[in-house]
Amino acid sequence: MSGSGRRGGGLLVAGTTSDAGKSVVTAGICRWLARQGVRVAPFKGQNMSLNSFVTREGAEIGRAQAMQAQAARVEPTALMNPVLLKPGGDRTSQVVLLGKPVGEMSARGFFGDAGPAGKPPSDTRSAGETQHGGRRASLRDTVVECLEQLRGTYEAVICEGAGSPAEINLRRTDIVNMGIARAAQLPVLVVGDIDRGGVFAQFFGTTALLAAEDQRLVAGYLVNKFRGDVTLLEPGLDMLRGLTGRGTYGVLPYAHGLGIDEEDGLRVSLRGAVRESVVAPPLGEDVLRVAVCAVPLMSNFTDVDALAAEPGVVVRFADRPQELADADLVIVPGTRGTVRALAWLRERGLADALARRAAEGRPVLGVCGGFQALGERIEDEVESRAGEVEGLGLLPVRVRFAHDKTLARPAGKALGEHVEGYEIHHGVAEVLGGEPFLDGCRVGSVWGTHWHGSLESDAFRRAFLREVAAAAGRRFTPAPDTCFGALREEQLDRLGDLIEEHADTDALLRLIEQGPPAGLPFIPPGAP
Repeated sequence: MSGSGRRGGGLLVAGTTSDAGKSVVTAGICRWLARQGVRVAPFKGQNMSLNSFVTREGAEIGRAQAMQAQAARVEPTALMNPVLLKPGGDRTSQVVLLGKPVGEMSARGFFGDAGPAGKPPSDTRSAGETQHGGRRASLRDTVVECLEQLRGTYEAVICEGAGSPAEINLRRTDIVNMGIARAAQLPVLVVGDIDRGGVFAQFFGTTALLAAEDQRLVAGYLVNKFRGDVTLLEPGLDMLRGLTGRGTYGVLPYAHGLGIDEEDGLRVSLRGAVRESVVAPPLGEDVLRVAVCAVPLMSNFTDVDALAAEPGVVVRFADRPQELADADLVIVPGTRGTVRALAWLRERGLADALARRAAEGRPVLGVCGGFQALGERIEDEVESRAGEVEGLGLLPVRVRFAHDKTLARPAGKALGEHVEGYEIHHGVAEVLGGEPFLDGCRVGSVWGTHWHGSLESDAFRRAFLREVAAAAGRRFTPAPDTCFGALREEQLDRLGDLIEEHADTDALLRLIEQGPPAGLPFIPPGAP
């Protein structure tokens, strides 16, 4: 790879569609390179997601990029995801620039000429501390400068695109697909999900809809989620090369149960969806059933992944009161719309079901927005602008929404065990009673906290599950050796294995180091 003082190599992983596998392929390439001793970093210029994370310097970035940083074995920073859009309903999103929120904006406003701007910091240590006034550099300049800073620090930067690079209606304002590839002259690898069908048409059509200057950067393709004998696919790959002049860099098999952090939302319908498809048998006599209320604008639903990794714990998402009836624990998760979630809980009859559970001493856990909803009262002139709203009244808590967002990485003790987490919220909670629980409180078998990620602390998770099992009357025993961090590392290694075993890694390395191959043909008609 590049030596000292040289700009590092790079690659853009694009996709024929959303959910083609860009995030996992990017993570897999990062883990494969890291295992080769390459200093590598992930990058996504613009992300739209309600699953976010807080870096050590207090910057908010997409959780997928934090996962990819872990795959690369580096600390995540705001440079890795300079623009994060957090949908809030009514066609608006909160814009998070270099780790800090800078306001709400409509889709038309964001993709038009005007928009918030910022200048990236001079080094990664202050990525989350940028001032957004003064100079009005364009978002594209901001994104490109962040990428260049990473390439000046790392030997390779693996960039993830968004949606499809052939979204011709957005080409003029693109800062995440071919726009960033053109600006940085990055080679582009296009990923297609063959499990959906039509992957050859997707590869050809994606290329043929790009302008000539963009097509010169499209080096080739990577097939994802293939089931069966790869030799049956090879004639099609040969024909694709004949049609486009571009080869296929690998065929990745369908892999079950990867369980990595997701970006845009649940991949399946929420009704009855199981968070993990395979549940290991319990150590005790009983399983433990967890129901997660599928509130609108649900954020950081990855909080329940650590529960789903426990032997004998079944996690499901629910949107009807009947689905809470046999649950041993009900979780009201985080949301970008607490007041909207409250209305939804009431409309669906879930609010009454939660009240009955609390009265019966059956466990309920509220996290972040879910914690706020369980309180007595909410004053919101920021998120929903609904003013004073009555909460569910299950916890002695009053919440006032502040304009400044809390972004923190707290640590503490609960149930006698060390706990770490992260906070992302505008609501400021005034706890008026109950037993202290992290930054929130507990009343009987109802718990509430603003801390995301707390259940990833192994000893605390086991203590919490013992409390839940006792309150639910279940003969459930938490596994003494489940280490969520180790399981996550195993999953990331599986992604690295997919790349190492099923991709042409020599060709990938040349692409990263040397850029797009010369002489790639133009495929008509090109962009209109």
